[in-house]
Amino acid sequence: MRHFCYLYLVVLSWFLFIPNTHELQAAQTQALFQLRVYLEYPSSLQIWENYNWDLCSISPSANLSIKCEDDEVTELKIMGEKSEKPPMFNGFADPNQTLSMNFSIDSFFTTLTRLTSLRVLSLVSLGIWGPLPDKIHRFSSLQVLDLSSNFIFGAIPQKLSTMVKLHALTLDDNYFNTTMPDWFDSLSNLNILSVKSNGLKGSFPSSLCKIKTLEVISLSHNELSGELPDLGSLTGLHVLDLRENHLESELPLFPKSVVTVLLSNNSFSGDIPKQFGELDQLQHLDLSSNHLSKTPPSTLFSSPKISYLNLANNVLSGALQDKLSCGGKLGFVDISSNKLSGGLPSCLANTTDGRVVRYAGNCLSLDSQNQNSGSYCRESSSGWKNLKKWKVAAAMAIIVGLVLVVLVSGVFLWKKYHSRKKTGQEVLLKIVHDNSTTGVPSEILANARFISQTVKLGTQTTSTCRHFSIEELKEATKNFDLSTYIGQGSIGKLFKGKLENGSYVAIRSLALSKKCSIQNLRAKLDLLSKLQHPNLVSLLGHCIDGGGQDDPNSHKLHLVYEYVPNGNYRTHLSEFSVDKALKWSDRLTILIGIAKAVHFLHTGVIPGCFSNQLKTKNVLLDEHRIPKLSDYGMSIITEEIENFEAKGEKPKPCPRTKADDDVYNFGFILFESLVGPIACDKGETFFLNEKASFGSQDGRRKIVDPIVLTTCSQESLSIAISITTKCISPESSFRPSFEDVLWNLQYAAQVQATTDADHKSD
Repeated sequence: MRHFCYLYLVVLSWFLFIPNTHELQAAQTQALFQLRVYLEYPSSLQIWENYNWDLCSISPSANLSIKCEDDEVTELKIMGEKSEKPPMFNGFADPNQTLSMNFSIDSFFTTLTRLTSLRVLSLVSLGIWGPLPDKIHRFSSLQVLDLSSNFIFGAIPQKLSTMVKLHALTLDDNYFNTTMPDWFDSLSNLNILSVKSNGLKGSFPSSLCKIKTLEVISLSHNELSGELPDLGSLTGLHVLDLRENHLESELPLFPKSVVTVLLSNNSFSGDIPKQFGELDQLQHLDLSSNHLSKTPPSTLFSSPKISYLNLANNVLSGALQDKLSCGGKLGFVDISSNKLSGGLPSCLANTTDGRVVRYAGNCLSLDSQNQNSGSYCRESSSGWKNLKKWKVAAAMAIIVGLVLVVLVSGVFLWKKYHSRKKTGQEVLLKIVHDNSTTGVPSEILANARFISQTVKLGTQTTSTCRHFSIEELKEATKNFDLSTYIGQGSIGKLFKGKLENGSYVAIRSLALSKKCSIQNLRAKLDLLSKLQHPNLVSLLGHCIDGGGQDDPNSHKLHLVYEYVPNGNYRTHLSEFSVDKALKWSDRLTILIGIAKAVHFLHTGVIPGCFSNQLKTKNVLLDEHRIPKLSDYGMSIITEEIENFEAKGEKPKPCPRTKADDDVYNFGFILFESLVGPIACDKGETFFLNEKASFGSQDGRRKIVDPIVLTTCSQESLSIAISITTKCISPESSFRPSFEDVLWNLQYAAQVQATTDADHKSD
């Protein structure tokens, strides 16, 4: 009887506890279903309909993960499909981008905080928009917070500083646009801080230097400025990513634990500290596009684990040691567009081991790769410091000048107003009428200045475009004999010529209307000749032939270019022999070169040069397989011709089309690089039909060029496929900038070089 009573009490107590447990589970489940309503039923949560009240038993996937302990949710990860980030966001709901106007971020987080035991919260690409509420701090147990790729704007709430259990804080690809906070030292357990691709301003948060547990700091693609402090105290730091900011100081010391340092596209100056060569864990170092000077330490190249080293687009000078040794894992080196002199060390010159080395645009004693000479190489490496001092003085002078202008301008306001009404504002590419005798004003040409990226890319400005005589060109082409005919370009006929000095040139011949202003045309050709870049076919000069007896009313324009002897990229993509076929790493090198050239055309001259006839057949390769873009800048000339020929006719509208978008057209160069010549000239329809094949391994095997499949790493290939898809987006607002395209290609090359180096070491 006693045993029976004991059993009765046990069973009774068990039943008494059941209602309370189910009530708690029901509250959590109700909150989850309410969150699905707030998120407007994303496809990743459709599976909830089949589980009713048993959400904790759902198997985790890439888009959804729920983990529970003691009938409470401890982990919630949801990934949506709103990953496209528009170039601008005004803070309000945007159809097809954000959640609707009915969404309330405050109500959403109020419901979310009912999951009181959450330790991991990841809400990515869900279209969440609005300022992040202070009540986020109610997640007192939270260890991981990831709100990437949403539309959250404003300030990062200071209440986050009370979440002392946080190990990882990720707020990438949002629209935070105030000053970077500096209260992070209270997060003493923080391992990862990633707030890249926002609009945060101010200085680098010095409070981070007090967090001994930090392993990753990623603040790239913001607007941070000022100095970078000494990070030597962060003894556990592995990754530092500060690319695309405005930081300007000398390089600080880093802890010996660091593995990846990415500081490109800032304004760091001074020399590279010798301590960098002692970082024996360092694998990836990118210091490109800064203002670093002097000779890089030789130990940097021989560091035991270094695999990726990018020092391009600085003002490094001096000679590298002849006996420079390269580390066994060094797979990629870029020292291009500096002022390095002397010879190229043997470990960099010898690339038989598969190492990718770029050194164009220096002052090296080499016959290849477009080395500079003369005054460019004699300039002092301290020029950047002098320039900064000059800028301060210039700024003061400008302020004084502006005050004087304001005082005087009132006197001439009426006269200038009527003058502007009569003449309009002239720009560089303005058409000049028949009776014009002035052409393009010299002050306007002088203001077509080359901005800083021109120097970064290792370009040189030439004085004027050489004027060839028609007799010189006839002699060079045997009077334009058929044997010298190369083919038809995007505009005009192409001939191969040999000048008196023995050098070969390519000559483009096309007809001009005699109504064209020759003076204005020459001014534009002078501008085109100044577009000097290692990956552009250089315009050497021109000849304007004044017609003849057969056609006295027309002129012929002959454009003289450097001759590139090794055929075009499309031809090389059609090559299938083992020794000649382009491996994936070769294709990435070519794509990066062309992307640099187009980025220069867009940003390296004012006004930018667009609609550049981007096709694989217009990408030429020299004897070293260095890519050079031809047919660029033709829109400057063709627009003038069309406008003059249309005189006296009813004007026709000329809307901008996809074909005019260089990013869009470059996407098809990428696509053709991935799938081979089968994609030639098939256009958007073919791409859209085959796009889905990129999503699976079986699909890739069907469409991707077998040469690419057998020579690529899957990670590198995936990066290229992703940027290709974005470039060929039907909506131009969804396409990336050329800067983004270039960065993704360089990253894909870095990943591929690392993989190749690992395979060789194995």
